[in-house]
Amino acid sequence: MQAVFTPADPDWDAKVRDSFARQGAMSTIGARLVHLEPGHAHIAVDYADAIAQQHGYVHGGVVGMIADSAGGYAGFSMMPPGASVLTVEYKMNLLAPADGQTILAKGRVLKPGRTLVVTQTDVFAHKNGQTRLCATMLQTLMTMAGKSDGRAAG
Repeated sequence: MQAVFTPADPDWDAKVRDSFARQGAMSTIGARLVHLEPGHAHIAVDYADAIAQQHGYVHGGVVGMIADSAGGYAGFSMMPPGASVLTVEYKMNLLAPADGQTILAKGRVLKPGRTLVVTQTDVFAHKNGQTRLCATMLQTLMTMAGKSDGRAAG
């Protein structure tokens, strides 16, 4: 059963999409925000030689990037207006090579706390009509109250 959450920010959707659009790292690897609802975010990236490791699989660092962002945006969707999100910890298990035409990270909130938010993200490799779980991550996020989600000056 999927948990149903009520966001603290009525503009949560626009806030998350705007933040994702400013992520140079996600743009660099060609990642896309493909699903968003309160407490849930899915990020996909298509295979490219530029993000592969020497065996031809999507690099584990890229898997970590999209998992971190999917969990982060799932958590950010629950944070109040005027706050921003920062990952303070995650533990990821790489369960199988990220061997796919598309890699999909599905982040979800486990506990939306006032200061700390705990998320879980599962990452799947899709190839030739088959889907394989390739990684799972448990993450802790910090709600940075009163801190703009935009870039710091300087």
